[in-house]
Amino acid sequence: MPHSAVLILLWVCLAVAIQSLQTAWLLFAGVLLLAVACMLSASRLLTLLRRTRWIMFSLLLIYAYTTPGEAVWAPLAQFSPTQEGLADGLLQLCRLAFALAGLSIVLSLLSQQQLISGIYILAYPLCYLGLSRERIAARLALTLHYAESAMQDTAADWRGSIKNLLAPTEAKQHSIELHINPFTLRDGLLLVAGCALLGVSLL
Repeated sequence: MPHSAVLILLWVCLAVAIQSLQTAWLLFAGVLLLAVACMLSASRLLTLLRRTRWIMFSLLLIYAYTTPGEAVWAPLAQFSPTQEGLADGLLQLCRLAFALAGLSIVLSLLSQQQLISGIYILAYPLCYLGLSRERIAARLALTLHYAESAMQDTAADWRGSIKNLLAPTEAKQHSIELHINPFTLRDGLLLVAGCALLGVSLL
């Protein structure tokens, strides 16, 4: 299993590279990512796609109606989306969906503690700006904890959920234990390979 920080960095490189890939290579990489994401956790991928559905729909509308080109329905004239806009919008939707597939893979491979540990390591440069990465890791852990608890509430008990949200919270002491694993040669090679692929895609 690669280091958690390396997996997060590889996903960042992947998300950036996806924006520059040509259509053929984009579809090839995207189908591969979707297949791996479905094998690891199809439900997690579907959850990510469902939670971003309105963003995707808005993105498609923006491209469809703001990109100059030939109208899809000529009688509607300027009130019709353009063929070029729909094509560009669908392409951007694919880029977003493939990036989410990569994120689904990372979240499936890493536990919550490993994810926080990876972000804790990647936040090291913030120490030079006077920021505390320990505080960042603690706040992230608490945010994930309360977000997971809120998502477990059922829609049938929405009145109780609202009541709990409005109720004053009690001050509690939380402790977070992070296990930092050392980097290995394999982690370094993976990171170099990811940066190399990113550089090639940006050329």
